[in-house]
Order: sequence, then C-alpha cells, then structure tokens
Amino acid sequence: MTTQNAMTIERQAMIFNVQKYSLYDGPGIRTIVFFKGCPLRCQWCANPEGLERKFQVMYKESVCSDCRACVEVCPMGIHYMDENDHHQVRRDIACNGCRACVDVCPMAALNITGEIKTISELMEVIHEDDAFYEQSGGGVTLSGGECTAQPEAALALLQACRADGINTAVETCGHSRMDRLMKMAEYINLFLFDLKHMDPVRHNELTGISNEKILENLQEVLNAGYQVQIRMPMLKMINDSYEEIKQIIDFLLPYKEYPNFLGIDLLPYHKLGVNKYGQLGMDYPVAGDPSLSETDLDRIEGWIKEYEFPVRVVRH
Repeated sequence: MTTQNAMTIERQAMIFNVQKYSLYDGPGIRTIVFFKGCPLRCQWCANPEGLERKFQVMYKESVCSDCRACVEVCPMGIHYMDENDHHQVRRDIACNGCRACVDVCPMAALNITGEIKTISELMEVIHEDDAFYEQSGGGVTLSGGECTAQPEAALALLQACRADGINTAVETCGHSRMDRLMKMAEYINLFLFDLKHMDPVRHNELTGISNEKILENLQEVLNAGYQVQIRMPMLKMINDSYEEIKQIIDFLLPYKEYPNFLGIDLLPYHKLGVNKYGQLGMDYPVAGDPSLSETDLDRIEGWIKEYEFPVRVVRH
C-alpha cells in the first residue's frame, strides 16, 4: 500500500503512545495514536502525560537508587541531587527529549513522555496490523491529549489512512476551531465525541473551559451527517444525577433519529492514570473516590434507555 505524497509524509506529530489491539475506541481491532497537547484540564484525566505539547520527565521515585547517573548526563540540568543526596527533578526547565537520562538509569526509574514522529513513521507502525483491521473491521483511532490540538498533523495522518483504505476514528473533547474540525471530518469515519457536563459554569469548573464551542461543534458535525458516538465519562456527584443526565438527553433528542447518531457510551471513572501524576510532579485533582457502582451505572443506563437511545456501559 502507498501513503500520501512526500510533502504530506514530511509532516510531524508529537505523540506519547501508540497502542495496538484496542477493542474499545471504535469498531474492530484498532491502533490508537495518542497526540500530545489538550485545551482542557479535566480533573479526572487518565492521561496527564498528554496534556502538555512538550517533552516531560516521568520519575518513579520509589525505585530510584540515587546513583547520580542521570545528573551527569542531562544536558539541561533537569536532574540534581538535594542536600540529602537524593535525586530530584526540576520541573521549571524544559526537557529537550534526548533521553540520555533514560538510557543510563539502572533502575528504570525514568521515562521521557513525548516523541516526534513523521506521518510516514506512524503509517509504518499502523500498517503492521493491516490483517487485523481487515478481519475485524477495525482501523486507526486518533486520541490524546487531544488530536485536534495538532490539526495539521492529525489531518495529514487521517488523509494517509484514507489513501490506504484504513478506517479512521477520532476521540475528541470537541474544543477546536470549527473550520479545522470540519476539514478533518472529511477523512473521519467515526467521531467519538465527549460530553462531560451540560452546564457551562460547572463544565468550566471541572475542565477549565466552558462548553459552548464544544456543543456548537457537536451540532455541526451531527447536522453535516458525520457518524457520531457520544462518550460520557461518569463520576459520582459530578454528572450522575437524573437532572444532569436529562439535560444531555434533551440536548441530543433532536438527533435521536439521525442515521449518523450512533448512541451513547458511558465511561465509568477509573484510577488507571493516578500514578502518572506523581511521576510528572503533579497533584491528582480528584478528591475521594468518585467511582460509580454497578447499580449506579445500571440506573443511569436505564434512564437513557427510557428515551430509546442506544446506550452501553464501556467496561475495560
């Protein structure tokens, strides 16, 4: 198979992971490309390493032997020993992504999140699983972070996938310039579109951004006929009340009969990303445990089914 022309292939993306064999982010078996950078700061984000579009040091303090090896090789002076001869990481200095510290660490206590990849390099990885896509009806999903925060790179990757006959999906928070989003939409088979909260003030409290632009973009995508699956992260005492669910139902009711509206996925809160915050020198914003019980999830699913919406709970 061939990809796009040389100019498109030269485009680069900053990513933090390529995950193979995913079954939850679009139809069939999929490869997920995680882009770095996101305009939102959701308190429950499971991928904090995807928030900033830059190289970042991830440090597992519990396994560090304080051997000084990283201090000696870091060209930026990010690593240092404190007065107790204990390894520390300066978070106010930009990492250049050289990974010299990772290479010399004998305890695997360090990792650098962030890689610059050309579209052709990403396509090489993607094509390794062509047989799985063909057998399962799968393909590629762009995620993050937020892939639309790198619109040129995301568009180039989508175009390359389309040229090679690979099904595409985009997992998005929806906060993007509409013209950029609609340009990308021409090469997207499925939008996995997040709806976190309908109240703009509460949305701003939870994510750092109001939701007006997000809702406008969602309406535009639906009205243009593109395939949309709504995804709702579910947290106790945040968006699990009947009133909050009813607001989302009311917003989506005009689109219920649209053939391109595929229904609602409920994504229960989990703690899989909690340890990453400490490794990045960040505090975890969520207090307590907002996990919903199976009974809670069944109840919310039942509320949505009363309005005859297709709905499922996505359990990883």
